[in-house]
Amino acid sequence: MAAPNFFSSASPKFKSVRVATNWEIIGGAPLSLSLSLSSLVARIDFELYLILEAAKDGIYLAEVDRILRPGGYWILSGPPINWKTHYKGWERTKEDLKEEQDNIEDVARSLCWNKVVEKGDLSIWQKPKNHLECANIKKKYKTPHICKSDNPDAAWYKQMEACVTPLPEVSNQGEIAGGALERWPQRAFAVPPRVKRGMIPGIDASKFEEDKKLWEKRVAYYKRTLPIADGRYRNVMDMNANLGGFAASLVKYPVWVMNVVPVNSDRDTLGAIYERGFIGTYQDWCEAFSTYPRTYDLLHADNLFSIYQDRCDITNILLEMDRILRPEGTAIIRDTVDVLTKVQAIAKRMRWESRILDHEDGPFNPEKVLVAVKTYWTADESEQH
Repeated sequence: MAAPNFFSSASPKFKSVRVATNWEIIGGAPLSLSLSLSSLVARIDFELYLILEAAKDGIYLAEVDRILRPGGYWILSGPPINWKTHYKGWERTKEDLKEEQDNIEDVARSLCWNKVVEKGDLSIWQKPKNHLECANIKKKYKTPHICKSDNPDAAWYKQMEACVTPLPEVSNQGEIAGGALERWPQRAFAVPPRVKRGMIPGIDASKFEEDKKLWEKRVAYYKRTLPIADGRYRNVMDMNANLGGFAASLVKYPVWVMNVVPVNSDRDTLGAIYERGFIGTYQDWCEAFSTYPRTYDLLHADNLFSIYQDRCDITNILLEMDRILRPEGTAIIRDTVDVLTKVQAIAKRMRWESRILDHEDGPFNPEKVLVAVKTYWTADESEQH
């Protein structure tokens, strides 16, 4: 069996599209390459590696390199790792497996990765903290080339490239490209390196601190009405996450938050969300969200409908919210009175129970808060299609 050509120009079986969502994983679900910006650890299990091998296209490893943080790790489990022990069970020859692993090692070096350890059925590589030494390595390895894209963060309907994404410049070998991160949980509240470097238009350290205080105030207001702290909610989504302030204000509670950055937003904040230690994804809310029905206990939408009301029918967005919200789950929707009045009328037809509350600053603020609960009901036979 021939060793896979990791950097062929095209795959006959798979369309190479950049992934737009991430979990910072050490051990992930098989068959999942759901990763995105600023991950610290990525793991590819046996099943997924077989897909990569079948595709014969190392463009996937180049994408893993793009999404890993400087200094992050890539873990491979399964064939051909530990082939000397397992080659008979895999029904492969020693020669094939050795050639396959040698090829992987070569590709890893071409990406400027350093092999940290191989133990048992696991092998671990580390992405460099910066690219000062990578220039010398690329003199030997001509492929993959250094990417020429001016926006390596772009991941929504973006074709993948078999190239090495360049890291931000540093002044010395020990410096972490893009900036070092605080340890958790301080990381959730520290100013993200992207904000410090002025990479998000209109956001600096002082604006970040203002946003952090704003969401602490808003979540305190929500707590007066909703049982956020008592374990009723576990799976939470912020449908327009901005800097991740809502998620940060929930860190002390037993919840996790999926932070969604609409692709139509004025600024791309997903990288800063990951730098804060949270997970997130891009989404166009005129389209369905990639998850199964009844996923979330709590949905939070901050001025989301103002963004989309002129782009698509907000009824469709609410129907998608209904699909992914569990029965008796809650939606918090912040927007202007005019928008919330429309939303409430649609929510009533979906059999949601809702009420509109004043803004946390009082009744004279034009922005209001709609709190809705998806009721549990079943359709009569005559209503079913």
